Amino acid sequence: MLTFVGLGLYDLGDISLKGLECVRNADAVYLEAYTSRLMGTDVVEMEAFFENEIRVLSREDVEQNPRDIIERAARGRVAFLTGGDPMVSTTHADLRMRAAAAGVATSIIHASSISSAVCGLSGLQNYRFGKSCSVPFPAKGWFPTAPVETIAANLDLNLHTLVFLDIQMDRYMRIPEAIAIIEEMAAKRGIEPPALYVGIARAGSESPVVAAGSGAKLKETQFGPPLHALVVPADLHPMEREYLEIFAGL
Repeated sequence: MLTFVGLGLYDLGDISLKGLECVRNADAVYLEAYTSRLMGTDVVEMEAFFENEIRVLSREDVEQNPRDIIERAARGRVAFLTGGDPMVSTTHADLRMRAAAAGVATSIIHASSISSAVCGLSGLQNYRFGKSCSVPFPAKGWFPTAPVETIAANLDLNLHTLVFLDIQMDRYMRIPEAIAIIEEMAAKRGIEPPALYVGIARAGSESPVVAAGSGAKLKETQFGPPLHALVVPADLHPMEREYLEIFAGL
């Protein structure tokens, strides 16, 4: 059995009791650490808490070379840990399909996700979100503009956009940096940059930071440590506006 276990948003307290039981009883435990990370804990603490050894996986381990995971699951109980909810990322859906093709049974233990947490923290209604996008760190000779095109398309439909910020081994994109990149993308594409953003830092922690305002305002806002996420709202419903005024300083 290969069980996909969501760890939730921030620390060890976010996992469900069902998930905890699964991890503690697993014959092998893998942790996918490239789509999201729990900033309120680390692997050493996880191993002590789960009373089990954890192997940390790279993107290549999951997307290109998942044979070891699937073979272990064919012989015993394997827990595949992810930050947030396991099936928000398409790479995990791909792994589940590969396991099924190999005749390995699978199951999912869900958990809280940034995709739902942004609605509670910002007051923006979940049914008004369009396609999400990710802003990557630019590289030499590579500066994609697809994210700002997604944002513009959603705004044309009067839909909010959840923007995921890049996570790399040694750095985490912050909200001010993401806004500057989006503005540069907009300039390259001849698109009007967003007039309003909502920045969210450390969702799921005891002290998340939520701030709404212009790009200029949020680039000067102190959001503190990662993880950060960004929302570009469409036209605000009166209740959404009031919520942002109360809880996000709009």
